[in-house]
Amino acid sequence: MTVPRLQASGVSFTYERVRGAVVPVLNEVSLTIQRGAIVGLIGPNGSGKTTFLRLLAGTLTPAHGQIALDGVSLKTMSRLQLARRIAVVPQETHSTFDFTVLDIVLMGRYAHLGLFELEGPGDLAIARDALAATGSSALESRRFGTLSGGEKQRVVIASALAQASDVLLLDEPTASLDLGFQFEIVKLLARLNRERGTTMVVSTHDLNLAAALCAELVLLRTGRVIAQGKTAEVLTSSNVRILYGVDADITVHPRAGHLTVVPIARAD
Repeated sequence: MTVPRLQASGVSFTYERVRGAVVPVLNEVSLTIQRGAIVGLIGPNGSGKTTFLRLLAGTLTPAHGQIALDGVSLKTMSRLQLARRIAVVPQETHSTFDFTVLDIVLMGRYAHLGLFELEGPGDLAIARDALAATGSSALESRRFGTLSGGEKQRVVIASALAQASDVLLLDEPTASLDLGFQFEIVKLLARLNRERGTTMVVSTHDLNLAAALCAELVLLRTGRVIAQGKTAEVLTSSNVRILYGVDADITVHPRAGHLTVVPIARAD
């Protein structure tokens, strides 16, 4: 029997707020992600998508339930071990310091360096390979702060690839990007998955992006899974209505070759 790449079993999580108030975020969420899959997390604001990504990355610990990578509980793995296996592309791509693009990508190598060890020729080669894979080689000497939104996103993905991780978690990877850059990032992720076999979990509000990129979807609402499975079976008008309170037409676009979602009106 094949062991899933990443698996969440009955995961619940709460945030503790001021004066001891407890805010439930996720409730009994289970998810199985096979090797090489691209799985989309869909849901309205406050549904728990970003929190779930952080749990999958091991930066948060479930209150109940377990998350396992290749059958091994994340609780038993060190931060260094996790960083070598799981890379995260956050929603925000700002840098406090004015690093060059190559410096940013080389930061992805930290999990493979010893204490006080500096990057060597091998790390430099891996970083440049990651830049080439994301079509960013020409940006190598540019300052990160001078890049456009789409260029920054490609560089951050390159840094994640330089970690040599086999699992990539992406939080709203096309947020605030124009249509051209959105299309570019979707093509890039699909190609990386196809050529490198990288397992991906993508949190997004963009239903058309999810339909174009993800073979499977998990639909979250108020911290619970309302549906999960193959995109063609899960991305339905009734589920969109439940998630967002919107009536939508969902059809296979003849030229695009995948489902497209057209919002029509607020549901009655």
